[in-house]
Amino acid sequence: MPACVVLLSCALALPVPAHAKGHLATATNKAAPAARAQAAQLGTASWYGREHAGKPTASGATFDPDRLTAAHRTLPLGTRVRVTHLASGRSVIVTINDRGPYIRGRIIDLSRQAADQLGMAVDGLAKVRLDLM
Repeated sequence: MPACVVLLSCALALPVPAHAKGHLATATNKAAPAARAQAAQLGTASWYGREHAGKPTASGATFDPDRLTAAHRTLPLGTRVRVTHLASGRSVIVTINDRGPYIRGRIIDLSRQAADQLGMAVDGLAKVRLDLM
């Protein structure tokens, strides 16, 4: 038993490298507070749909407009993001599986399903906030 206590105290006492402070994930794989604070983005969202159905995405998955997915230029593929429509307050959680948008001024391209849930499919564009999950 004392060996376990010593091992545990050693594990808790390990120093965090200076370059990694504020950028580490906890044991539950949730972003540290500093990372969450930097994660929010504000900008314009658009959506893409049926014309891309069945085509491969940057992640290698086949695009399905009925799934909650999105394209982002820089977030790692597989990242989950809460997208909040600023005018309505509605939000949806999507998984980044593609790259884009390629039109200046837009920060995310959503699947048709995500756009429908946000209530922006008819307008085509919406001001949104992105938060990493």
